[in-house]
Amino acid sequence: MSDFHRIKRLPPYVFESVNRVKAAARNAGADIIDLGMGNPDLPTPAHVIEKMKETLGKPRTDRYSASKGIPGLRKAQAAYYARRFGVKLNPDTQIVATLGSKEGFANVAQAITAPGDVVLVPNPSYPIHAFGFLMAGGSIRSVPIEPGPEFFHALERAVVHSIPKPIAVVICYPSNPTAMVADLDFYRDVVAFAKKHEILVLSDLAYAEVYFDDNPPPSVLQVPGAMDVTVEFTSMSKTFSMPGWRMGFAVGNERIIAALTRVKSYLDYGAFTPVQVAATAALNGPDDCIKEMRATYKARRDAMVDSFARAGWEIPSPKASMFAWAPIPDRFRPLGSVKFAELLVEKASVAVSPGIGFGEHGDDYVRLALVENEQRIRQAARNVRKFLDSADTILHNVVPLAARG
Repeated sequence: MSDFHRIKRLPPYVFESVNRVKAAARNAGADIIDLGMGNPDLPTPAHVIEKMKETLGKPRTDRYSASKGIPGLRKAQAAYYARRFGVKLNPDTQIVATLGSKEGFANVAQAITAPGDVVLVPNPSYPIHAFGFLMAGGSIRSVPIEPGPEFFHALERAVVHSIPKPIAVVICYPSNPTAMVADLDFYRDVVAFAKKHEILVLSDLAYAEVYFDDNPPPSVLQVPGAMDVTVEFTSMSKTFSMPGWRMGFAVGNERIIAALTRVKSYLDYGAFTPVQVAATAALNGPDDCIKEMRATYKARRDAMVDSFARAGWEIPSPKASMFAWAPIPDRFRPLGSVKFAELLVEKASVAVSPGIGFGEHGDDYVRLALVENEQRIRQAARNVRKFLDSADTILHNVVPLAARG
C-alpha cells in the first residue's frame, strides 16, 4: 500500500537516526550529555504549581474547557502584551489560547491554506513553520533567515516569480534554531511589504523572554498597522518552564484569529481547565521567576561558549533563545550535520541536533540546547576536546578511502 497523501509530503524524520544512536549508546551504559532537544529542565515556578493544585478537583474543572481559552487567561495575555510591548488587544476577538505555539502554527495553516497556496518560510527554521503548511496542502518557498537586505530581496523575487502569489510570510525572532534577533525597523519593513503585496505575516515569538543583553526582543505588533495583516504566536514553555503543560497563544488580526478559533472548535476542547488557571496565575504573577530563568540560561550560554572555544570549537554567542547555532568544525563539515551528530554521540557522548533537520541550508551547522547545567556543559566540552584531538583517527575510520583521494 502506498503512503497516505499527507504522509508522503513529510520527509523522513532526520533526527531519528541520531536518536537511534543515542538510545544505543545509553543502552550500552554511556552517560550521554544531551544538548539536542530544546526541552527546558528548569522547574515550573512554585506559585504556578500551587495554583494548579488549588484548582484540581474543584467543581467543573474536570469537565470540558473552552477551546479558545477561558476568559481570565485571555485577559491575562492581553495584560501581558500591554505591559511588555505596549500593544492593546481585545481578549474576545484578538486572542486565542493554543496547545503550545506549535499547535497554533499547525492549525492556523489548516485555517488559511488552500491546496497549492504558497507560503514564504525562512530556511533554516523550526520544522512546523514549513511542514504545518505542507500538511495543509500548501507549497513552501524558502527565504533567508537573517533579517537583512537579502531577506527582502528574496521576498520580492518570490512575489514576482511564485504562481500563485504567496499568501503569507513566516518570521521567527529570536530564531529557532539560529538564535538571530530582529529589531523594530526590520518589522516595519516586513509590515510595509506585507501590506503592499497583500500577504499575511505569521510571527513566532516563543523566545520573547529568553534574551541576554538587556535588549528585550520586540513584537511585530508594535508596528503601527501591523494588526491589519499579522498574527503572532507565543508560548509559556520557555518563559515559565512549562513545556509539558502545552500552553501558548495566537494574537493579532481578528480575521485570522476567528479562522483559527473556528478550526480549533472542531478539533479540541482546549487545555485542561486547571492548566489554564495556572497559566493565568503565571501571566499575572511576579516576574522574578522569568529573571531567574534568563540568568540561568545566560550563565549556561557563557559556560558553553567559553569551554567549547577552549576545546577547539568556536561557537557564536547567541543574543537570545535557549540555543547556540554552531558551524560544524571544518574538518568534519563534508560529512554533513547528521553524520557529525551521530559521531558526537558515539565518540564524545554528546548529543546535538543536526542542522539539516531545520532545512537544507542548515546542513553545515548543529544546534546545541542550553538544557544541561554548567558542570555538564563543561564536561561536554572536555569530551569534545578529546573528540577533536582524535579527528584523524575518526575521519580515517568513517570516510571511505575513495573520498580521501
